[in-house]
Formats: sequence, structure tokens, C-alpha cells
Amino acid sequence: MSAPAAERTRILAQAKFDTASLLRNGEQLLVSLILPAMALIAGVLLPFPELDGRRIDVVAPGVLALAILSTAFTGQAIGTGFDRRYGVLRLLGVTPLGRGGLLAGRVLAVLAIEVLQIVVLSTIALALGWHPDLSGVLPALLFWIVGTACFVSLAMLFAGTLRAEATLALANLVWVLMLGLGTVLPSSSYGSPWETIVALTPCGALGDGLRSALGSGPLDWVALLVLAVWTLIFAGLARRLFRWSD
Repeated sequence: MSAPAAERTRILAQAKFDTASLLRNGEQLLVSLILPAMALIAGVLLPFPELDGRRIDVVAPGVLALAILSTAFTGQAIGTGFDRRYGVLRLLGVTPLGRGGLLAGRVLAVLAIEVLQIVVLSTIALALGWHPDLSGVLPALLFWIVGTACFVSLAMLFAGTLRAEATLALANLVWVLMLGLGTVLPSSSYGSPWETIVALTPCGALGDGLRSALGSGPLDWVALLVLAVWTLIFAGLARRLFRWSD
């Protein structure tokens, strides 16, 4: 009997498989690319609501935040929920890949899809006149990584505790709610006292953080702290409550 492949090889193979599966999924492409692109174009061309500064400079980073949560949360919650229902997670968990390797492969697949999203949406935004501050690329990368960890953890919490049908319904509902809670539009556009509440949500913190980083503003440490705290909460709950089979 031949020995199993090296752990790195197993994880990369799983990541490649998950990435290809996501790209072949029409619903996933709709949520990950088409809807964020439509939100970008609509947010720039529509005259309302009124925004401080150039519309493209406000909307473009918010749409990148929307794309991140679309893949890291909505896609992963639904996909993992149905994999759990049909026993895929339980079976893969006892293979040489292991549960840790399975999760690592899925995280790499999420990052690969997000890179594609960022390239496509940034290209559209640049064509619409966006001029991001390149000095904010590193802070933006920090928000990208922490934001991905936050929403993947939330996805695992949903997928590991709810039935697949409930995960499907609630994940799409939460996506719509997050769309309106500081992701595409800044929390400051909601007025007092709602702007404070929106800024304290994970989606509001991610959107505001990317806008500050790419809009020649300072690193928004408050938004980063809020996002990090939500990440710890979601990851802790998911680790404690996640069930690998129904």
C-alpha cells in the first residue's frame, strides 16, 4: 500500500478542487462577481444617496468589502452546510486530508476566489475613474485577511450548527442585511445614532476600514479592532459548536 501524499500536497489539491467547484457554481459567481459589479456601477451612476467626496472613491472600497463577505461568508456557509448534510465533511474528515487539512484547503480556495474578485472589480472601478491611494495597499491587505477570517468563521458557525436549508435561507438574508449595513456605503452616511451602531458591525468595520485605507486616510485602528473582536467571537463559537455531521 502506497503512503499518502505529503500534507502540503493534500491541502493544495483540496484547495484546487474547492476553487474549481466555486468557479463552476453559477449561484456562487452571481453572488461573488455579478451582484458586486452591479452594486459598483449602480452606486457610481445613481445620484442618491448623497455622499461626501467622489462617489467612486466611496463606493469602490465598499464593493470590495461586499465581495469579500460574499465569498468568505455566503458561499462558504451554503457550500459547507450542504457538504455537512450529505456527509461529505464526515467522510473527508477521516481521510489522510483530515479535518484541519480540509479547512486549510477551503481557506486557500476562498482567498483564491477573492483575488479574482478584487482584480475584476478593481478593473471596473478604475475604468469608472477610481484613483485609490497606493500607500494604503498594505493596510487594505490587513483588513482583507482579518475580514476573510471573520466571515469564514461566521460561515462555519452557520454551517456547523444549522440545517442546510436554514443555512441557505439565512445566509442569503444576512448578505442582504450586510449590503445595507456599512459595506457599500460608509457608516457616517446613516446619521446619528445609527452610524455608531453600523460602525460596530463586522461588515461596517470592514467597509469603513477599506475606505480609509484606500482613500488616503490613516489606518482605521478602531475598525480593525472591531473586526478582530468579531473574528475572535465567531471563531470561538464555531470551534465550540461546529458539528461535522447532522
